[in-house]
Amino acid sequence: MSRPPIKRVAVIGAGPAGAIAIDALAQEKTFDIIRVFERREEAGGCWIGDKVRPPTLTNFPSLANRTADTTLPIPPKLPAQTSKSDRPRFTESSVYPYLETNVDHLPMSFSQESIPTDKTDKSIALHGPETPFRHWTVMQRYIKSLVERNNYEDLISYNTTVELVEKVGTEWKLVLRKEGKEKDYWWTEYFDAVVVASGHYWVPYIPAIEGLDEFEKGRPGSVIHSKHFRGREYFKNKRVVVVGASVSAADIAYDLAHSKTADLPVHTITVGHAANGYFGGGAFEHPRIQQHPSIKSVCPKTRTVHLVDGKSIPNVDSIIFGTGYTWTMPFLPNVEIRNNRVPELYQHVVYQKDPTLLFVGAVGAGLTFKIFEWQAVLAARVLAGRAKLPSVQEMKEWEEKRIKAKGDGVKFTMVFPDFEEYFEDVRKLAGEPENEAGRRLPKFQREWFRAFMDGHELRKEMWRRLNKEARDEEEREKGVFKARL
Repeated sequence: MSRPPIKRVAVIGAGPAGAIAIDALAQEKTFDIIRVFERREEAGGCWIGDKVRPPTLTNFPSLANRTADTTLPIPPKLPAQTSKSDRPRFTESSVYPYLETNVDHLPMSFSQESIPTDKTDKSIALHGPETPFRHWTVMQRYIKSLVERNNYEDLISYNTTVELVEKVGTEWKLVLRKEGKEKDYWWTEYFDAVVVASGHYWVPYIPAIEGLDEFEKGRPGSVIHSKHFRGREYFKNKRVVVVGASVSAADIAYDLAHSKTADLPVHTITVGHAANGYFGGGAFEHPRIQQHPSIKSVCPKTRTVHLVDGKSIPNVDSIIFGTGYTWTMPFLPNVEIRNNRVPELYQHVVYQKDPTLLFVGAVGAGLTFKIFEWQAVLAARVLAGRAKLPSVQEMKEWEEKRIKAKGDGVKFTMVFPDFEEYFEDVRKLAGEPENEAGRRLPKFQREWFRAFMDGHELRKEMWRRLNKEARDEEEREKGVFKARL
């Protein structure tokens, strides 16, 4: 039995994944209604710069057991107005004033839209006049430009949170909440299909550590997640412990140490933890960084961090966690998230149980913007009835094969190093545009992968160079000190 044509499509999110999904859907020229719901005040996703300082963290047990992001109570009768909620929804971004991309602009850009060439003096000084990295404001303008063309902004409802998505008969019912100045406004809308492009770098994960909650209560703001880092000046002369061995922890620890802003050395919890596979652990080898094993407990009264090796770090002012995120979708209670991934997603896009529910961006880091584009085009073609999907059994077999190869966790979502195979599989599934309708996907270019890896090598070389300069500086200072004795 053939499926009724899809005419009404909802998109959740107007970050990079949502922005390209809008264009992919619109270019199919077959949908009567495309509605986009974005809970922030503008497009950009995690590249939006917050105008106020982020909130302090609370409820550490729920952050540790990954249950912090819960739904709001839905009024029994809709439409409705309610008082504004004060429950944390983790909408703040991870941007700080001098943040730059850590990936080359070529693999970051969409295939038909180039990222602007604007370069900061800081980036040029660090990486030369051909620096491939861009300031966060360039990235936000880039994403906003995607939704400002072709009157796409007319499709977007900003400050609007999707609180519930449920299938009612053959339709998808969305419960929506728009934040007003004094009240929240609730209503429902119905669609034939839903594209989830809401991202998964929102809810901070902070491991359970004895005494941590009391440590934060004693000095609110002394425990933060890397997404709440807003610059080195907040840590001037403070004794800081940075927890985590991946990208965010490396950038923050290095920033505080190399600038000599924090009390030195900057302490990091990295020993026994695997470094990031792309960038390595070179940042933590800075001479003004002292590496330690895991934290056993924290003493709130003495502000002491006790380590698993029996040693301790006394008089700690701040603990910064660069420990990743919990992927949550409280608006989809009937779709499971297991081990930080959504099971039963064919090619990380199509929900096997119902192909009118699709995902853009349900992958780990690596060529992400381009992957979003390929996924968005596949999603649009599926909904337009122009892409032929394999049988449910074949989709299940794809997933089972991938679990055997990658495991049933975060690594399942990692496309690296098989970029070419994934891009070409998705492109073939999506097919070519028909009758000038649809966004065309080019063949995978290995230059994208090369630029992606070359950018990582640039950053690693920067760390080696600056580490050596810092060591040489310390040796000179020691020499001067000895000469004075």
